[in-house]
Amino acid sequence: MEKRVVCTAATVAAVACVVAVLVIRKRSKGIKWGKVREMLKEIKLKCALPIERLKQIASAMETEMHAGLASDGGSKLKMLLSYVDKLPTGAEEGLFYALDLGGTNFRVLRVQLGGKEGGVVRQEHKEVSIPPHLMVGSSHDLFDFIAEALSSFVASEGEEYKVPEGKQRELGFTFSFPVKQLSLSSGTLIKWTKGFCIEETVGQDVVAELTKAMERQGLDMKVAALVNDTVGTLVGGRYEDGDVMTGVILGTGSNAAYVEHASSIPKWHDELPKSGEMVINMEWGNFKSPLLPITEFDEALDFESLNPGEQIYEKLISGMYLGEVVRRVLLKVSEEFPIFGDIVPPKLEAPFILRTPQMSAIHHDSSLDLKVVAKKLKETLGIHNTSIKTRKFVVDVCDMVAKRAARLAAAGIYAIIKKIGRDTLSDDKQRTVIAIDGGLFEHYTAFSDCLERTLRELLGEEVANSVVIKHANDGSGIGAALIAASHSN
Repeated sequence: MEKRVVCTAATVAAVACVVAVLVIRKRSKGIKWGKVREMLKEIKLKCALPIERLKQIASAMETEMHAGLASDGGSKLKMLLSYVDKLPTGAEEGLFYALDLGGTNFRVLRVQLGGKEGGVVRQEHKEVSIPPHLMVGSSHDLFDFIAEALSSFVASEGEEYKVPEGKQRELGFTFSFPVKQLSLSSGTLIKWTKGFCIEETVGQDVVAELTKAMERQGLDMKVAALVNDTVGTLVGGRYEDGDVMTGVILGTGSNAAYVEHASSIPKWHDELPKSGEMVINMEWGNFKSPLLPITEFDEALDFESLNPGEQIYEKLISGMYLGEVVRRVLLKVSEEFPIFGDIVPPKLEAPFILRTPQMSAIHHDSSLDLKVVAKKLKETLGIHNTSIKTRKFVVDVCDMVAKRAARLAAAGIYAIIKKIGRDTLSDDKQRTVIAIDGGLFEHYTAFSDCLERTLRELLGEEVANSVVIKHANDGSGIGAALIAASHSN
């Protein structure tokens, strides 16, 4: 009797399983792809960026640039003075250090510069992880830890590195947190981000904090420059190519810096620098305009973010958010149509589970059966047994989100080119070089290709031939050392 009951229970379970599979297959076959495509078409229309709209967005950004240069608080764009008024020429000589603090790791670098003939003779760097307790501890402990690592790095300096007798070592300090810059070598911390929370440091001069820590270590070193990573990218690019006018970061976050005529900065009240130039840190991530193609997905993402209403442009173009926008679109569609089977995959409801590197892998899948797409959907979202139509649909969503971001980023670069008057042909056919750093630009080929095509479209073929985009690898580190060198006594 017991055997018969067990057998019957097993049969019922098997039948139920078969029925469930058949229902899912039937539901999958029953997907109204025409309706699904119609829904995506409506979203694409909201994301659409024809060239005229991009030019309007660029003009709106240029207007905000003027306003931000006129007065502090006069624009969504901060247009911060970097106090970098001497850019490297290639003639710099000597040994210079850099400290690059921008997250849970920091790097220390040393660079030996050999002047016009030698260039960068040699360089070395070391990466150090910051223990989590120091990120929320005291200012004294954090800067002592940094200074100790820097002192240890200086102690390992080989004989091939030469510091002239009696000359103090000089350091460029890349500090990628919000700072109110007071001079080239001083700035007060506005707030910590990226997991740091040390209240006593807020409002303090971070250069003074580092200097006191170095003194406690007995390290004789002068902080010659406090630098934002975007400014460092521009300067690192300029050292390699004298025609670099703009530095752009397109990675997890996004920002831009460019070389401005000092006479075009009404809020600069001091004596104009001898060079007649000043590097401006735009903080362009905070740009906002009614012209931006904001969808319900972007609005929801912004509302649920840690900084609602802020960094709107960055939320549309940077690597931190692109995968999340794709996830939100896929979730909405799967709630209305069974594109991933009978039920909405639970993992698809988890914010930020789909990161931009996975989105990039999906977008770049060139296999006939889109096997990479299938693998990423399974590994990341727990979605199994997808049809080729479903995979193509997912690729299409990635394409839409990536291209919108790339075209908007191109419009921002075009705005800078317009602001500095390089959007028309000059008699001397001067080159304008844009140095771009960041993993989004470097690794997401479909994004970077679309950005370059769009910029050519905005400039027109003739002008586009004089504008060059260069990948500036690790500009933020060496850039700080080069600023220290170009402003060295």
